Amino acid sequence: MAKFDVNSSLKRLQNRYRLVIMNDDSYEEVVTFKLSRLSVYIFLSTIFVLLTGLTVALIVFTPLKLYIPGYGDVNNTKELREIKVRTDSLEEQVRYKDLYLLNIKNVLEGNKQMAVDTTALKIPKPEKIDD
Repeated sequence: MAKFDVNSSLKRLQNRYRLVIMNDDSYEEVVTFKLSRLSVYIFLSTIFVLLTGLTVALIVFTPLKLYIPGYGDVNNTKELREIKVRTDSLEEQVRYKDLYLLNIKNVLEGNKQMAVDTTALKIPKPEKIDD
């Protein structure tokens, strides 16, 4: 098995390379860069960290955070819960009112058969008062 040598890997990261951008028509050098693998790695890592930081800052310090599920303002969440409870109770009241009005309409039109209460009641006879 090949042995991993730290010194050779470090030297490979520090080897210098030249990046030349040339004009294709005149073969004139436009820009020349002296790079190493380590400098390219550091540059790309720095760009990644900066972009990540800017993205996080953009989300945290602007109203974009409200679009993240579960990251709303505590007061807004409390208000939304209260509004939901109030809406549910109002819907229930409207349903009761509609049922009441339907029953009244059926009774007035004579469409609804009323169930006769056949329970025997024990009503005491009124006492006669003798004068």
